[in-house]
Amino acid sequence: MPADGHPTTILYPAAARRIRSGRLWSVVHTWSSLVATAFLLVLCLTGLPLIFAHEIEELSGTHAAPQPVAPGTQPASLDRIVAAGHAHLPGHAVQFVFWDDDQPGVVLLSIGATPTSDYTKNRTVRVDAHRAAILDEINAQSGVLPFILRLHTELLLGLKGKIFLGVMGACFVLAIASGIALYGPSMRRLKFGEVRHHRVAIVRWLDLHNLVGIVIGCWMLVVGSTGVLNAFADLTIKYWQYDQLADMLGKEAGRPRPETLSSVQQTADAAQALATGMKPSFIAFPGSIFSSASHYAVFMKGASPLTSRLLKPVVCDAATGRVVDSRAMPWYVTALLVSQPLHFGDYGGLPLKIIWALLTLLTIFVLGSGLVLWSGRILRARRLRDGGRR
Repeated sequence: MPADGHPTTILYPAAARRIRSGRLWSVVHTWSSLVATAFLLVLCLTGLPLIFAHEIEELSGTHAAPQPVAPGTQPASLDRIVAAGHAHLPGHAVQFVFWDDDQPGVVLLSIGATPTSDYTKNRTVRVDAHRAAILDEINAQSGVLPFILRLHTELLLGLKGKIFLGVMGACFVLAIASGIALYGPSMRRLKFGEVRHHRVAIVRWLDLHNLVGIVIGCWMLVVGSTGVLNAFADLTIKYWQYDQLADMLGKEAGRPRPETLSSVQQTADAAQALATGMKPSFIAFPGSIFSSASHYAVFMKGASPLTSRLLKPVVCDAATGRVVDSRAMPWYVTALLVSQPLHFGDYGGLPLKIIWALLTLLTIFVLGSGLVLWSGRILRARRLRDGGRR
């Protein structure tokens, strides 16, 4: 008898390898699933309202709309818009100017306590793009949706929570991959989608678990892997600063912040002249996480829906507004940018969001049925052990 106690090892070597491989995948699937299931349930439940975050905000009616203007009216200068933000929050510093395609006629200012303060604690001010008048302020630190977002992305634990959820997401991806590897051998004697209703409940649960899991397996892989990329977004940006931004700045990297900043509008125009066919996505001010102490970074994006998620940074001198350097984002940042809308289904309008929500509900079923199967295995093992003792 071979060492593993299975006669197939001698008689059928290929079958023995399949048995060992199946056992390995079963162990991987079981434990990677168990480790992550509780946290994945939290992510699914919090992810559902976040899919419809924009629609929920619109229904709440809390944001003021900009005044209508005649077609062709030119927007106000960015310098006036930034000045309005400083007047609204005296003693604070604008760190970012950005545009949201879902809010036409509005420019958003992300304002921090200082030019270098933690951007996650910034206050977001909405400004009428044509009148340079303050519309209102988005409270990103309190409220139900911001709380759900922090719970979904960091478990309210900051960077440590993001890294932890990234590891849990990797376990989820491993569980899906191992489940797909197990599906074929486990169902080779059954028709696809067959549920054995005549068998005991635990077998029916197994068939349903396998069926739903294999049907949405590819989608779960996409959402799980993009979730892992998003979890490590902060570290990715830090590496980009070290790898690419420092190289773009060259000898100018260590310069101090100038006492007087150049015109924001002229800086944006210089970036626009360089990146023809693109439009600004956001402007990072000197001292913020996406720039240096002495430079603006204007992030241009494609004008079409297909290229609107792809950014090209244009680094400009903060004292003169001249363009210092520009280059395409590296592959790892591009992967991050593409993964963000894909994770929430935020690139195909409301119909795709509804599909994403339905698939999330099915994922909750897969996770819950997995727990049912595990608990059934524990109960069976306990009954066998107790029976052996008698």
